[in-house]
Amino acid sequence: MVEASVRGAAAPVTRFDTKIAVLLRDDLETWQRLNVTAFLVSGLGTQVPEVVGEPYADADGVAYLPMFRQPVLIFEGTKEILKAAHTRALSRALPRALFTRDLFATGNDHDNRAAVRAVPTTDLDLVGLAVHGPRNAVDKTFKGARMHP
Repeated sequence: MVEASVRGAAAPVTRFDTKIAVLLRDDLETWQRLNVTAFLVSGLGTQVPEVVGEPYADADGVAYLPMFRQPVLIFEGTKEILKAAHTRALSRALPRALFTRDLFATGNDHDNRAAVRAVPTTDLDLVGLAVHGPRNAVDKTFKGARMHP
């Protein structure tokens, strides 16, 4: 983690050495984008424990669950950009979570895993991908994608 000053900011801004990023297909409906993002980042949080901060508590001592300790950047791209990003994530061995179009038709975790398992890697109909890793590697993995509006 690197501290950096931002012009006009009163407090220092933290620049992390790593990045959490989600890439969504640009043809998803709004509810699908939100649902896919939630599922994808939940996978990263369980497998990359260093991205999760400490639990929260309010002034009355009410406890809340911990959240990511760094921002999650959301990108969008075409089916082709998503497929290329998936290939690059695999070649860089980045921790990753995926969401395929087939998962919209399943109703439970067991069927979700079966739906992914039934399709070869190159034939996955990806609608979302989340990765965590060094900033530069994540940037190269999501090359061609644009920030989600």
